Amino acid sequence: MTTPQLNIAVIGAGGKMGMRVSNNIATSRHDGYYSEVSPAGQDRVREAGRTITDASDAVAEADVVVLAVPDLALQAVSAELVPQAKPGAVILTLDPAAAYAGLLATRDDVVFAVAHPCHPSIFLERHTPEEYADTFGGIAAPQDVVAAIESEDAEKKAIAEEAVRVIYAPVIDVHWVTVKQLAQLEPTLVETIACMIGGLLKESLHEAVHTMGVPEPAARAILLGHTQVALANSLNGDNPFSDACLIAMDYGRESIIKDDWKKVFRDDELDTVLARMLRLDAVAR
Repeated sequence: MTTPQLNIAVIGAGGKMGMRVSNNIATSRHDGYYSEVSPAGQDRVREAGRTITDASDAVAEADVVVLAVPDLALQAVSAELVPQAKPGAVILTLDPAAAYAGLLATRDDVVFAVAHPCHPSIFLERHTPEEYADTFGGIAAPQDVVAAIESEDAEKKAIAEEAVRVIYAPVIDVHWVTVKQLAQLEPTLVETIACMIGGLLKESLHEAVHTMGVPEPAARAILLGHTQVALANSLNGDNPFSDACLIAMDYGRESIIKDDWKKVFRDDELDTVLARMLRLDAVAR
């Protein structure tokens, strides 16, 4: 389905994600409206050669409204702007936490969607210096996106997917899931677990250098290489681990990982972490 040219409003256009998605909209076939309230953010928007549009005016014209604001601001921002959206508009957030927690203002005649970038895979085949440099995605390195939409309307889903492919370009695939499933992936799978392990690796590198006294270039080189091998062997099945490595892995699991660690995949644990992230007493759905 070919989508028409869209008016896409970015609320929070001068923030980190706001600038990223605005950069891609500005080079697309669609028309962008860029709203930002902070003086520093407005300066960034203008320095990029874009015009600041008042949020009310931007939303009134938009086929798609991208709420590129922090999770903690989404409740207030949506309460202000969702009532001003034109009927049939798609309201797109970039993170599932507020949507899953029921914090977004709603309207029966607008469509709500969430889309989160997967970021370029560690196994991505890269060809250019720009692709190698783009570890986050949205500039040169292709990435997938996981998205959810609260509508069965195929036309609205196509419009949402077009907007998603624009703001996170270049995009390989858009994987459609439920809002709950997206929340289970982000934060549980990728922040609670994967990003935590990344932080643990950084702490481990510090210990190897500053406690064990290993020269940092040597420790960093062996850690980065073995991290890729560990992921390739575990997730891609590239090569089997050696018997000695499997013994060391078992020791690591016994020494570091709690026996009940898989509880983080329970619904009540998801509610707990989202409440912390959104600074709520509890998630009420």
